[in-house]
Amino acid sequence: MKSVFLSQAEIDALMNTGDNGRVEFDVSDDEAEAVAHGIPFSLSNQERIVRGRMPTMEIVNERFARNLRVGLYDLIRRAPDVSVQPVQVQKYSLFLRELLVPTNFNIVAVKPLRGNGMIVCDPLLIFSIIDTLFGGHAKYQTRIEGREFTATEQRIIRRVVHVITEEYIKAWKGIYPLSMEYQRSEIQPQFANIAAPSEMVVSSTFGLQIGDVTGFLRICIPYSTLEPIRDVLYATTQGDAVEMDQRWINMLVKEIQSADVTLVAELANAALSVQQLMVLRPGDFIELERPNHVQASVQGVPVLECQFGTHNGKYALRVERSLNSSEHTRFGASHVR
Repeated sequence: MKSVFLSQAEIDALMNTGDNGRVEFDVSDDEAEAVAHGIPFSLSNQERIVRGRMPTMEIVNERFARNLRVGLYDLIRRAPDVSVQPVQVQKYSLFLRELLVPTNFNIVAVKPLRGNGMIVCDPLLIFSIIDTLFGGHAKYQTRIEGREFTATEQRIIRRVVHVITEEYIKAWKGIYPLSMEYQRSEIQPQFANIAAPSEMVVSSTFGLQIGDVTGFLRICIPYSTLEPIRDVLYATTQGDAVEMDQRWINMLVKEIQSADVTLVAELANAALSVQQLMVLRPGDFIELERPNHVQASVQGVPVLECQFGTHNGKYALRVERSLNSSEHTRFGASHVR
C-alpha cells in the first residue's frame, strides 16, 4: 500500500486549528456567498422525487374538461366555460394553503387503487351553480361567510359531485379502469386528511366560469395512490390513440377467423404398465372401451363434444355441443367462444 504523507503546510494548519477544531480555508467571494445561502439537507425528510410532466394526466384533464361542460349543462341548463390549468405535484400542506374557507371537501375512494382522493369545490363555484339552478344569472359574487352549507346546498353539492365523478371516470376510459366512489363531505381541511402534510399529491385545477362568476374545481390524489400506475401516467401516447380502434379490432378478428387450426379427436385410450408395454408383440390385442362422446381439441384445449361414426363412407364426427365452460379449458371460459 502506498503511504500518504502530509506536507509541512498541512501539518501547520492542523496545529493551528484551536479549540473549536475548525480549519480556515481561502475561498473566493462567490464561493463564500454560495455557502452562506446554501440550504441544509435533512436525511430525515424523505420526500418522493417526482419527475417531469405527466402526459397521460394532461390528456385525462382535457377530456374531463370537455365532458364536464356537457355534464353540468344537463344539470343547470347552462354551459359553463371550463379551463384547464397545469397539473401540479406539491406537498399536501401547500395544496391546502391555497384554498378558501369555507370550502367543500369531498372524499372519494380511488378504485381499484389504494387510498382516497379529494374533490374540492370552492364556495364561488358552489354559489354560482346554486344561483343558476334556481333561475339566477350568476352575475354577482356571493359574499363568503364563515358558516356551514345548508341542507339544501349540501344536496345540490352531492348532485354536482356525482356529475364530476361520472365525467372523470369517462375521461379515464380506455387508459385505465379508474373509478371514484363518494365517501363523505367535509368543510374544514383538518377533517379531510387524505395524506400527511409532507406527502406529495397530484392536483388538477379547473376554472369554471358561469355567468360573470369564476370558481375553481380541484381534484387531488396522493402520489402514493397513483404510483402503481406511474408508467401509465408518464406514457407519451397522445390524444385518443390510447383508445381501442374498433376497425383494427374487426380486422384482427377477421384474420384470426381465417387462420388454419388442427382439430384432434381422441377416440380411446388405455392404461398399461411399462412391463406390459415391453412384452407386446405384433398381433397382440389391446382392449379399448369406446366412449359415448368424443372431445375434439385444438392445441390441447377441448372445444367440441362429438359423436364418432361414419358419413358418406368416411369416418366422421358429429358435433353435439360447444365447450364454453371454464371447467373444460385450462385457460378459462373467456378463452373459448
